[in-house]
Amino acid sequence: MAGRKERDLLGEREVPREVYWGVHTLRAQENYNISGRTIGQLPDLVRSIVMVKKACALANNDLGVLADGKMEAIVWACDQILQQGRCLDQFPIDQFQGGAGTSVNMNANEVIANLALEHLGQPKGRYDIISPNDDVNKSQSTNDVYPTALRLAMYQALDRLSSEQIRGLQKAFEAKAVEFDDVLKLGRTQLQDAVPMTLGSEFGAFGVLMAEERRYFEAMATLLLEVNIGATAIGTGINTPPGYAERAIVRLSEVTGLRVHLAANLVEATSDCGAYVSAHAALKRVAIKLAKICNDLRLLSSGPGAGFAEIRLPERAAGSSIMPAKINPIIPEVVNQVCFKVLGNDHVVTLAAEAGQLQLNVFEPVIAQATFESIQLLTAGLDTLREKCVVGITADAERCYRYVMDSMGVLTYLNPVFGHAVCDDIGREAASRRVSARQVVLERGLLTPEQLEETIQAGRAVLRRTPPNVGHR
Repeated sequence: MAGRKERDLLGEREVPREVYWGVHTLRAQENYNISGRTIGQLPDLVRSIVMVKKACALANNDLGVLADGKMEAIVWACDQILQQGRCLDQFPIDQFQGGAGTSVNMNANEVIANLALEHLGQPKGRYDIISPNDDVNKSQSTNDVYPTALRLAMYQALDRLSSEQIRGLQKAFEAKAVEFDDVLKLGRTQLQDAVPMTLGSEFGAFGVLMAEERRYFEAMATLLLEVNIGATAIGTGINTPPGYAERAIVRLSEVTGLRVHLAANLVEATSDCGAYVSAHAALKRVAIKLAKICNDLRLLSSGPGAGFAEIRLPERAAGSSIMPAKINPIIPEVVNQVCFKVLGNDHVVTLAAEAGQLQLNVFEPVIAQATFESIQLLTAGLDTLREKCVVGITADAERCYRYVMDSMGVLTYLNPVFGHAVCDDIGREAASRRVSARQVVLERGLLTPEQLEETIQAGRAVLRRTPPNVGHR
């Protein structure tokens, strides 16, 4: 099928007749063949750009600079994408690109313009009727459209991650905390025996770690709702009618249903990437805590004959091509690797945010790529850890109890009875003879077996005063 002719600054090109994008998108496809992943694979970003375009069309019409017919056609086109899911496959540009997002903005302008032309019964490419630049992009620049859309997309993606995946893992740990509430075990510091605790309180602490991240996300998210719409090229609002920024922010709030607000200084907001740094820092925090949890799960399940083996992880695959009967902790291992990648992406965001010059940071596309990749990886990683590992964890209560009874941790229960110095001496003898502190106490006649058991049980009662899911919300 023959294409249609479109012209830009560099000349005329033929565009496939059936596509909704145009010549600017065509050149971007030719220029950026980098990652193999397209903007269309970031639906949150596509929808957010379209919401910005819809809000801007409404604001322009409110201020009398965009005719009713054009506004209605543009809004219809935007709603086709937002409500009907049309044309999400019409954003074929690589996520890595130069131009500070100009190609993505032009891609959106072309798709919306050609959808609007369809609504008017006109063929694609009749830009004399609905222009991608003069109508869809009216009162706008890539430099306010793209960062505004990027912030909205990040906000919505992070909100889902917090309310679904992080919350889901939090609940799974809290359920295990209740299940393991009566399992007495040995706590450790510096990988050395410390004091007794319950396995429930250990898993409850994992739940609290996730709850803390949800609270942090909520506090951080307000930064992403401060946008620079109306700033146009560098923050001066050039080529906008009076009152445009204020009107656009009202319309954007209506379109998105979010409490977006205008940055106090649009020049500063157009070049600043601090909100992205904070957003990815929240992802980094999750990754660090998630990695710590996975490290702990691997340690606690190590063995089974020569390790801790206090818990058993669900068996998911044969562990070795040479060692019979070996099972590995593959789910925590893969989630650890997810965390490593997120930490690497955080460095990318840091470098890109620092590298801007003067009135614009042109490296927002790689910030977007790194951030959405981290969100996608953590979404999968959190779900995988919950579904394929945490919910199926079981405890070896007998082994946990034996570790406590055979360890120096028992001496903590005896500290109030005999004092630190005497307990030190008991511990030294136990270590030198390679016997339990409990055995030394009984051999010395310091307590009868019944008295020793009563002292230990009194210590266990103290542990029960603190429920395993402290910090739950």
